[in-house]
Amino acid sequence: MAGFDENIVREYFELHGFLVRQLRKYQVQSRKKLAEEEIDLMVYNPAFVKGERAPDFLLFSSELPYIHRAIVVVKGWHTTLRFNPSTLKSSSEIFRFLERTVLKKAEQFFHVDSEDLENVAEMLKILVLPGLPTTEPHRSESIRLLKEHGVDGIISFRSMLQDILAKVETNKNYQKSDTLQILRILKNYDLVKDPQMELFGKK
Repeated sequence: MAGFDENIVREYFELHGFLVRQLRKYQVQSRKKLAEEEIDLMVYNPAFVKGERAPDFLLFSSELPYIHRAIVVVKGWHTTLRFNPSTLKSSSEIFRFLERTVLKKAEQFFHVDSEDLENVAEMLKILVLPGLPTTEPHRSESIRLLKEHGVDGIISFRSMLQDILAKVETNKNYQKSDTLQILRILKNYDLVKDPQMELFGKK
């Protein structure tokens, strides 16, 4: 499932013109991850124009033009875990990608010539989550904890899927993307409704 989650994130960024690099094609289970294995995806926006404002912490598609380069870590856990302040306080795994060794390795992957430094924006650290708590004070507390640990922005799977669904056209054949092809077929058979974007409709 982790690979499918990453594919959704990849499609989301690529649909918005980003170049996406996946650093590994395997799941680490029997040992501690290496620094570079903590990163799921690296994204780069070739259309970025320096001098614009910084992106908001809660990232929607309207904020993507303000991102130049970022490391992205995907935490699917759609049914096994709900994110809340206590989860963030007790799970060190969520923030492991923010360790100094990981960030140093990421900067090496994003190698920039010294003469180009003035045109390069900060490397952002983005976390993809199932979602945040909807009620206060849990929502604000979760955002505060994420920021304090060094997370620069978060994207929810719900907002990504809504955006991808809006862009998928039923009259196009997405042979090179299983993810887009599945969503296209679901839309074609009215199992995904526009504009409500409700998966499988309402019973």
